[in-house]
Amino acid sequence: MMHYVVQTLAFQALFLLVYDLFLKKETFFNWNRAYLLVTAVLSFVLPFIKIEAIQQSVGQDFAVQLPAVLVANSPAVDPSLVGSDPWFSWSYVWLLGVVVALFIFTKKLLSIARLRKRGVATRFKEFTLIRIFDSMAAFTFFRTIFLGEDLSQQQREIVLQHEQVHVKQWHTIDLLFFEGLRVLCWFNPLVYIYQKRLTVLHEFIADRHVATQKGTSAYYQELLSQVFQTQNVSFVNTFFNHSLIKKRIIMLQKSKSRSAKLLKFALVLPLLAAMLLYVSCAQEAEAKNDKTEVMTKIEELSEAIMKKGNLTDEEAKALEFLATPAKEGDKVYESVEEYLEENKMALNTRSGSVTQDKDIPFAVVEKVPTYPGCSGTNDELKKCMVQKITQLVSSNFNTKLADSLKLEGKQRIVSMFKIDKYGNVVDIKSRAPHPTLESEAIRVLKLIPKMKPGEEKEKPVAVMYSLPIIFEVK
Repeated sequence: MMHYVVQTLAFQALFLLVYDLFLKKETFFNWNRAYLLVTAVLSFVLPFIKIEAIQQSVGQDFAVQLPAVLVANSPAVDPSLVGSDPWFSWSYVWLLGVVVALFIFTKKLLSIARLRKRGVATRFKEFTLIRIFDSMAAFTFFRTIFLGEDLSQQQREIVLQHEQVHVKQWHTIDLLFFEGLRVLCWFNPLVYIYQKRLTVLHEFIADRHVATQKGTSAYYQELLSQVFQTQNVSFVNTFFNHSLIKKRIIMLQKSKSRSAKLLKFALVLPLLAAMLLYVSCAQEAEAKNDKTEVMTKIEELSEAIMKKGNLTDEEAKALEFLATPAKEGDKVYESVEEYLEENKMALNTRSGSVTQDKDIPFAVVEKVPTYPGCSGTNDELKKCMVQKITQLVSSNFNTKLADSLKLEGKQRIVSMFKIDKYGNVVDIKSRAPHPTLESEAIRVLKLIPKMKPGEEKEKPVAVMYSLPIIFEVK
């Protein structure tokens, strides 16, 4: 979930950057309005879009790394809580923020309701006018225009023309959309910036319509004539907004942008392409946590080799050898060929389709292996498997080794295993600072029950996994 939030924030920042640098100063007000609304929606939708063609056109992970399992020599550790989603602990904070934001939003609505009750209503065909006594307010909410009785007759005429544009173009809906986002995404400052940009655009649109009828010079002189009261409500269209007066006058004097500058909107296309490429290839943050140098090397080597074809069991073992750092006491080989010769392996890269006898990268397997008791979609099966293995390792790992081995601090164990085409856990490997820890990790992983194998084109295939185990000695 946190990964999704970060992606959304990044996309919104990029969209706003393009707007501020290239579009904000142009007079394509309606186009800019559409841009802000559409990109705001896209920023929430894009993280869910996964294009398989893009995924398969770039290098895939050879082995999936499961989240690290924390094992401690303290009985206070609850295995059911190990590996839990950290977002869950923040959900209460988010919910509290939503309640506060909803309370503020309700207060704004009540302030408008009180003004409506206090004023005198006059109904017209296209809108309702609310005259407010002892006030110089002027703003619009949906099809209702609020107008202070202390305004002069000339001011009322201009304000009514201006506010009717807001009514006809339903500008309130735009602002309420972002007000809803402010409630749900109260922690996101970019939503507030979006709403502010859109509010300015609404005023530009209404100013342009009225200035065309009344004359630009006369209209902006009226804007500067005196200081007025304003309603500090974020989702109403206020006529007399002091902070916008200067911008509105500058934009009124600005020449209409040439049609050729509409091509600036094409800048969003390569930006969208880059975003789609990222979300289609990015893995969830949970699967990338605690990535070790070992797995980084495996990924780099597997990508280079898999460009030429799929890997056999022997090739996978050779790849693992290349990527695993040597320990003290291990034999040092002069070359990969020497290692392969001694272990009677062959490293031949070749092209060809996936068959039953070949391992397949986890990221592209059609159906992942199923742990006993798990069901659902691929994502649900992955999460269920993580929980089951986390509980199994936490419950069965011999924490008494800390005393016998005189261990201190955190001991990191990197393990690898494969679920073969029969669902058996095979090829278990382990690397740790102490051989006893390696043996213990292998013993525990052998307790993983037989699974339903992964499938590709309705045929069983083998899938490799990496599992970091952090043994914390307290």
